[in-house]
Amino acid sequence: MKLKTVFRYATALIIGAFGLLTLFLSSSVVFDLFGIRAKEGNYVLFVVVANLISSLLYLLTAYGIIVNKTWTTKVLSSSVLILLIAFVGLFVHINTGGIYETKTIGAMIFRISLTLIFVAASFLLNKRKQSER
Repeated sequence: MKLKTVFRYATALIIGAFGLLTLFLSSSVVFDLFGIRAKEGNYVLFVVVANLISSLLYLLTAYGIIVNKTWTTKVLSSSVLILLIAFVGLFVHINTGGIYETKTIGAMIFRISLTLIFVAASFLLNKRKQSER
């Protein structure tokens, strides 16, 4: 098996696993499943919803990478945009006296950074695909 094929499937696996984990956690908070909402403390609903939307975009991207589509970078870039808007909204929420968990800031920085890494990986996969033509 070629290295680029291994990279493609490994990338899809990582993005898909992260998408499934994010989908489970965010939907558990939104829909109050398994008592996770209580464990999250002072969560900010629009941040959780942004994560839920991003999880669906991660899963769509994992599928797109497996079937070798070029639109995956755009989908992941949309996820970054959604997360950045939620991050700005979080700071507005904080500055207007809204309650939140301090861990949310770190989690958002981590998620945005990881999604940017996913964008870069998708871009490299698409670039390799275009150079093969």
